[in-house]
Amino acid sequence: MRAGTPSHPLIFPAFVSQLISIAANGEPLTNLDESKIAYAVIRHNVRTYESGGVVDVIRGRQNAETTMKQFEGGQSSEDRQAGWRYFLEKTTLRVGTNAAEATRLRQSDLEVRESKALEDESKALLEMNPTNGRVLPR
Repeated sequence: MRAGTPSHPLIFPAFVSQLISIAANGEPLTNLDESKIAYAVIRHNVRTYESGGVVDVIRGRQNAETTMKQFEGGQSSEDRQAGWRYFLEKTTLRVGTNAAEATRLRQSDLEVRESKALEDESKALLEMNPTNGRVLPR
């Protein structure tokens, strides 16, 4: 045994194990029912970073993965060669929302989140700067 190595195995207290098994939303990970969660299938271009928008909103991870694979399977080789791909994103959009409306709502939500993040960042920078953004005279 190396010096400094504990002679007993590391044992997590029960409360640490419980904390590890809690999801970000506060639900235990074992109780998440992925079949009830809505997913947006989103088309995007990995070469140009262009968004093709939401193409479908599906209930359940397995259903969403199957739908995404169907979109990928129906893709022409030229489309794929041009860089178009699909990915899944958990969403609060209603299942069955038409693609144009889902894209508009998702974009609106992204803009609100980005605006809030920029506002929070701006506030944090002002708090860090002792002049609170004012330029001091020389």
